[in-house]
Amino acid sequence: MKSRYIVFPAKEQVDLWEEEVGAPEAGEILCQAERSLLSIGTELHCLRGQFDPGTNWYDWVRYPFRTGYSMVGRVLAVAPDVEGIREGDRIASYALHQQYYKVQVAHPEKRYDIPVGISAAVVPDRISSEEATWRSLACTTQSAVRRAEFQFGESAAVVGLGILGQLVVQYLAAAGARRIIAIDPMASRLQLAQANGATHILQMPVGDALATVNDLTDGWGLDAVFEVTGHPSALAPSVQLLRRLGRLVLLGDTPIPTQQTLGPGVVFKSVSILGIHGYQVPDKKTEYTPWSVDEMTDLFFDYLTRGRMNVQSLVTHRYSPLQAADAYLGLLRDRSSAVGVIFDWSLLGGAANGNS
Repeated sequence: MKSRYIVFPAKEQVDLWEEEVGAPEAGEILCQAERSLLSIGTELHCLRGQFDPGTNWYDWVRYPFRTGYSMVGRVLAVAPDVEGIREGDRIASYALHQQYYKVQVAHPEKRYDIPVGISAAVVPDRISSEEATWRSLACTTQSAVRRAEFQFGESAAVVGLGILGQLVVQYLAAAGARRIIAIDPMASRLQLAQANGATHILQMPVGDALATVNDLTDGWGLDAVFEVTGHPSALAPSVQLLRRLGRLVLLGDTPIPTQQTLGPGVVFKSVSILGIHGYQVPDKKTEYTPWSVDEMTDLFFDYLTRGRMNVQSLVTHRYSPLQAADAYLGLLRDRSSAVGVIFDWSLLGGAANGNS
């Protein structure tokens, strides 16, 4: 069958191309897209195409570049050797933005770019397809809070309240943080964070936040800071917000690290700087690695069901895939009002209103 997909033919170019997709082969399922979530940070870096040599970005992005990794689709066909997934199931996966697509769910020897264990999850009836598109980023941000070894009653800041920062705020609230300080220049993003658990909001660049953070913590500093922007200028001032022996977690991976500096205090304060990547998770649950992506997915869905997390409030824009160029290029010009941007694949027959 013919399948449309979103592609970046070259830097700052977006198009909708078409290819033939066949029946599922061994270990595969065939799906029809329902909703996919645009990852504003990662995908715009890929579209902009400005990378330092030697970075993951430089090695990964080759044009024409196929984009996307937060998809929910309906299963149309299942290979005979696949167990636990049936035709008609809704599946959350790391698939690209594509109308019809196959997902590898068995046979580790045929792995794609990601481990088989994190490739697909059946979406419960109680979770909408739009909510389930957040699954991949929800696992990334859940991993970040675990990476920080965050403890009940600690205080933290989240620098950058875009798509990842909003989820970190909600996980910190669920984890029992005493203070969650949201730092971002945009008032609308701060209001979302405050509605979902932030105890303090600072409408300013992180470089201007030190005095206020010292006041809020009586000069002690923060136990953890989550730097989510990926902007090279944010690293050094984020370090300054930490107490001695504090932890800085980097979710934003700058594509231009040659412009990034640590600044003072890393050694004197004896801080830890921790990175986390979305695919750095165990394939299987064991006594030593209890939080596989399957376990984190179940927890995320459970939190949504019980109202302990809310991603529906974070959706700011909805588009037909036919509007992909308008969506991406508009975000390149100004993404200040955008958090969750959804592609509705049922709208391929016509354009949709770009705003929710």
